[in-house]
Amino acid sequence: MKLYKIKLIQAIDRTPSVKSFRFLPQEPVVFTPGQFLRVIFDPASPQNKELNKYLSFSSSPLNDYIEVTKRISPSIFCQRLCSLKPGDEISIEAALGSCVFCADHKNIAFIIGGIGITPVISILEYVAQKKLDTKITLIYSNRTEEEIAFKKELDQWRCKNPNLKIYYFVTDCQPVDKMCIFGRLSKELLAEKFPQVSGYEFFIFGPPKMVEAMKELTIGIGAVKEQVKTESFIGY
Repeated sequence: MKLYKIKLIQAIDRTPSVKSFRFLPQEPVVFTPGQFLRVIFDPASPQNKELNKYLSFSSSPLNDYIEVTKRISPSIFCQRLCSLKPGDEISIEAALGSCVFCADHKNIAFIIGGIGITPVISILEYVAQKKLDTKITLIYSNRTEEEIAFKKELDQWRCKNPNLKIYYFVTDCQPVDKMCIFGRLSKELLAEKFPQVSGYEFFIFGPPKMVEAMKELTIGIGAVKEQVKTESFIGY
């Protein structure tokens, strides 16, 4: 793990409650798609959990910039992040996490809810840039259509890549987009999308309770524990 200096380029609104922050590093930040970093707003107190927090990369390691994405909240950390202006410099520690993409994976699935999409974006952008033939299925659940972060990018990648399948689920209201499915993820719905689970590597990212619930569903449709890789966003 290494300390890097990065400078804000721009902030990007992804949904009404989700924002991305794009930075230019002083030197290339080395990481694997799926990993995360720690933003350091209080270098004098490394254990300050209110100001030093973990965020996933939401950009490919092949880019000359790095990006993180956050659901906006009233927390001190989030307000500090949102107050940054283009040109402001901060410190990060990177890279962390072992729930990562490997080119040897030929058939992978993501079971994702809400902000858990961030490391998936890093992986999908990398796959698109490298023109890999990995078969990928993304199950992505949100409360409303408006809260589907990165939908434009996801739809563009899907149009260009016949090996990428995406299923959007909306839980709180009937979606307008016919490509979105109304309802909560269930064992029955997952079994319908994955009638045969052998050969898959399942990835689940997100808050601990969501990760545990989705892992239970995935095991419930026949996946074995060795097939399921998880990363919980603790203290997010």
